[in-house]
Amino acid sequence: MDVKQLKALITVAEVGSVTRAAELLHLVQPAVTRQIRTLEEELGVPLFQRTRQGMRPTEAGEIMIDRARRALSELERARAEVQPSPGDVTGIVTVGLLESTSDLLAEPLVSALGTAHPGVELRLMTGYSGHLQQWLDDGDLDLSLLYNLDSTPSLNVRPLVRERLWAVAPASAGLSADQPVAFSDVAAHPLVMPAAGHALRILIDAAAARAAAATNVSVQTNAMRVQKRLVLAGHGWTILPGVGIAEDVARGTLSAAPLHEPDVWRSVVLGTPRYGRVPPAVTVVARALVRTMEAAVAEGRWPSAEWTAAGGGEDTGP
Repeated sequence: MDVKQLKALITVAEVGSVTRAAELLHLVQPAVTRQIRTLEEELGVPLFQRTRQGMRPTEAGEIMIDRARRALSELERARAEVQPSPGDVTGIVTVGLLESTSDLLAEPLVSALGTAHPGVELRLMTGYSGHLQQWLDDGDLDLSLLYNLDSTPSLNVRPLVRERLWAVAPASAGLSADQPVAFSDVAAHPLVMPAAGHALRILIDAAAARAAAATNVSVQTNAMRVQKRLVLAGHGWTILPGVGIAEDVARGTLSAAPLHEPDVWRSVVLGTPRYGRVPPAVTVVARALVRTMEAAVAEGRWPSAEWTAAGGGEDTGP
């Protein structure tokens, strides 16, 4: 089993065709076929089903493809970490950003690293906290923002920001940042909600229980952008962190107000793997991310957020 075989395996799986994979790998078709067959003979199981619609991975193939991607990724990281000269920080770092924070943090983070550490290749992934935590546990992320999470056996967690949840409605509702709205008033409207089991939904359901308010859920979705579009279209109100709707409110497309009776807060934390070597590139990215977040809070670009981290970004490491 060698790198060329693993690359062939992944490429055939991605395009579903040996012929197309050969073109992308700049090889002749028999060479790619031979690499796949050699792998199958070594493992003693078929990795693909040959169908009229193309090459489809078997269950064993899916396992090998996943592991092959990780193996090649680690090799790529190792190659990138070989420093061309003393003092340079190089490497590939994959960062998870909460979907609600991506618009606020992604560009400043990329700019900061491009200036200070041009040898670091940044890869950004966005998602909900539960997905990001799973990717972090699986080794697909080097560090990630998460929320309402304590340290786990596999992760170190550092609290950074405490932020309030907001009621979000069409602009015509006239909600205002300086006039908090009671949860019971929000619950009087149809609600566009995160899907059941989502961490934000758990916070909302707990608030409903404290307010003794029954909620009328009109639709559930696992995408924040879909939540906002449905509210804009008049399908109900929703509840989101202020950072996720700041630009929409500024443009006047939505209106929003902080929740109260009860107040509802979430804690944004930085999660990093508890075990294993921490490459220098991961350390500098973690520090840059913390500095970017601290600046956003200090400059008022993160609505109703409080900085809770001890120390600043200069002292931060995974």
